[in-house]
Amino acid sequence: MEILFVTDPLESFKTYKDSTFAMMREAQRRGHTIHACEPLHMLWQRGGVVQAQVRSITLTGDATAWFTEVAPQVRPAKDFGAVVMRKDPPFDSEYFYATHLLEQAEREGAKVFNKPRALRDHPEKLAILEFPQFIGPTLVTRDADAIKRFHAEHKDIILKPLDGMGGMGIFRVKEDGLNLGGIIETLNKDGAQTVMVQKFLPAIALGDKRVLVIGGKPVPFCLARIPQGGEVRGNLAVGGKGVAQPLSDSDRAIAESLGPILAARGLLLVGLDVIGDSLTEINVTSPTCFQEIADQTGFDVAAMFIDALESAAAAV
Repeated sequence: MEILFVTDPLESFKTYKDSTFAMMREAQRRGHTIHACEPLHMLWQRGGVVQAQVRSITLTGDATAWFTEVAPQVRPAKDFGAVVMRKDPPFDSEYFYATHLLEQAEREGAKVFNKPRALRDHPEKLAILEFPQFIGPTLVTRDADAIKRFHAEHKDIILKPLDGMGGMGIFRVKEDGLNLGGIIETLNKDGAQTVMVQKFLPAIALGDKRVLVIGGKPVPFCLARIPQGGEVRGNLAVGGKGVAQPLSDSDRAIAESLGPILAARGLLLVGLDVIGDSLTEINVTSPTCFQEIADQTGFDVAAMFIDALESAAAAV
């Protein structure tokens, strides 16, 4: 099968930890042909189909010069056995437009994973609102007074922007309310931007767990991203320590409840963020942690993903 990965520039990959690289490596090991493009290389013109300037690559096994390629070619997206959307956040206007191009490609016969409409329908922070039984006290608002009332009720809170990634823009305000007004002004810009506010969960000390769900089924190990030093954030991008561990009973219950629902909507790969027993985010754009889990436990996450991709592509 020919697989097209829609990604960030290949030259930006950190192959020792990149999950897309792990997918490519496993796909090539099975004999699939690997291609890559960036969203900016996709185009559509009336009378034609969605096409992309693609790089046909072969992985070398070298840590630095990790791929070789032939001259890029312009090819229709529908000609590939599978198109895997792996562009990292932010989910900005250009990402949004890319999903529409990929959805047009679907209408023309392309097999796209995750499904473009599902990517748009599941904003990674707001998607948890559908599953209140699994989340802690949460508020979504642009109203500064509502945020202050939430703080008065819960005493210790986390505030974060809806478009943040990698722990960006996350603030904790304790019972003393120190600088709450300034943080609200920074995040909601005088009521112009919506903010998510959640009760602080002390279980973050044990890690912000990334629970991967592939084809509706949970990977049996998660990666607990444990805050270091004085940080409240466990994200690996801000220095959190990743520790792989078996799923807890509550991790598994959340994953097994949400997995089939999300898979039925075209989300082949999902990353659930769980603190303690509470679901905090549903990541659908380009969930990571494949290599960290595999390196520490021996469980081959990439193999499970390619299994699911092969089955899903054959079923479309």
